[in-house]
Amino acid sequence: MKPRVLLFPVVMFLSASLAQAQAIDDHAQDRAYIRQAESDWAESSVKRDVALLERILADDFVGVSHDGKRYSKADEINETPTQPSQYLSNHLIEVEIRFFGDAAVAQGSEEWKKKDGTTGRYVWTDTWIRRGGKWQIVAAEDLVPPTAPNPTH
Repeated sequence: MKPRVLLFPVVMFLSASLAQAQAIDDHAQDRAYIRQAESDWAESSVKRDVALLERILADDFVGVSHDGKRYSKADEINETPTQPSQYLSNHLIEVEIRFFGDAAVAQGSEEWKKKDGTTGRYVWTDTWIRRGGKWQIVAAEDLVPPTAPNPTH
């Protein structure tokens, strides 16, 4: 009888572990897609990739730029091809993605270098929504982090 008594907790543990692993894997493809899209968006400031913006920004997208200005999908798309890029490079440093059903919040940072030699960093939060099986950004906010540590945090 002892082997059966021990077998039950082992089976329950393995079942719970398998269920948890399945839950983690449920977002693996979504996470990879969002991570790549975030990286591509950072690089689009150099490449001027309008097709990318059409794909990843929802029609009702609203963003807040690092200088506090609101902008729409149309604003972002219309500005992209008309102005030459001031950036030599812009690349994703990190991104953390959390899922809430058909919503995801991506928080990350990117570093850039302009043609005039200046460098900088943005930190940002993007809100993604899955509609009709397609993930798109509905809101974004970019910030320029302070150069000195914030003593209040």
